[in-house]
Amino acid sequence: MPIGVIVNTLSIAVGGIAGALWGSRLSREFKEKLNLVFGVCALGIGITSIVLMSNLPAVILSLILGTILGSVIHLGALIERGGGKLAKLFPGKGGQQDTALLVTTIVLFCASGSGIYGSIVSGISGDHSILLAKSILDLFTAMIFACSLGMVVSAVAIPQFVIFLSLYLLAQVIFPLTTPSMINDFKACGGLILLATGLRIAKIKDFPIADMIPAMLIVWPISWMWTAWIVPLI
Repeated sequence: MPIGVIVNTLSIAVGGIAGALWGSRLSREFKEKLNLVFGVCALGIGITSIVLMSNLPAVILSLILGTILGSVIHLGALIERGGGKLAKLFPGKGGQQDTALLVTTIVLFCASGSGIYGSIVSGISGDHSILLAKSILDLFTAMIFACSLGMVVSAVAIPQFVIFLSLYLLAQVIFPLTTPSMINDFKACGGLILLATGLRIAKIKDFPIADMIPAMLIVWPISWMWTAWIVPLI
């Protein structure tokens, strides 16, 4: 039973609805302060993942090549267009008002290292703790984002559920093919993207986080090749 996936999806849906309905009662200063706090939370989660890194060169190479790949295929633009179509279903304070924030929201909820890794762990071992912890942060994050973006934030729960459920179901195929080093490097790569996400949420630097997503796919084979081929030669 994908309890963690379901709870995480519901936290985004409920948070998005609550923020859209009652967000107008919150002052702009209050929302800006909470955004900074959420940015720090994302930074903290990212840092705790980065310290687990096994092969720094492999992770850095994956992040660079992944970002190049994402830029070449214009992944950020594709997600942006998808977010725009999603926003059209929810007129009013939709994502058309702040497309960059909507893209950040989609990436944060659907492509975070903790969410992807948590879904895999949940599927292979039944341990839902990672996704449940993520759900607490996502609930309040969705509420604050919905204050600016409106009800469209709750709709982000739909692609998130599809992605996480797919990973949950594929976990028994994926997990046996990995090694501890691959897992650690994957989490570290996701942590770097979360770090960039936190800086973007806090409006410190507008990183191309959508284009960085492919790094989380190619880090698996690069980590394995680095450990199997390069490390023995060093």
